[in-house]
Amino acid sequence: MKSGMGGAITTHVLDIASGRPAAAVPVALERETGLDEWHVIGRGETDADGRLATLMNDNALLVPGSYRLVFDTRRYFDAQGRRGFHPRVIVVFEVARGEEHYHVPLLLAPFGYTTYRGS
Repeated sequence: MKSGMGGAITTHVLDIASGRPAAAVPVALERETGLDEWHVIGRGETDADGRLATLMNDNALLVPGSYRLVFDTRRYFDAQGRRGFHPRVIVVFEVARGEEHYHVPLLLAPFGYTTYRGS
């Protein structure tokens, strides 16, 4: 993927309660454009392996600033026939100048989650 800094943003969702990848989780990628104003720059859904590598198109610029991933966990848990506590998980992070890739995994359970910067 091309960018002004060279880079991409990807994610991977694992359902740690079931021990399996979380497939079909809707995800939106947003960039902060003003004080608490966000613009959607990509959307997708995790594949059978829980991965989503196509949030940004090949011509999108990855510029320094604040970004967030919005995971529609309600839709995922509803499809599984399970109740979840968090209807959405929102992960806000900073993109720095010169960074080439951001991988932001989500470890998900019905009543909790954790995230980190992956590789």
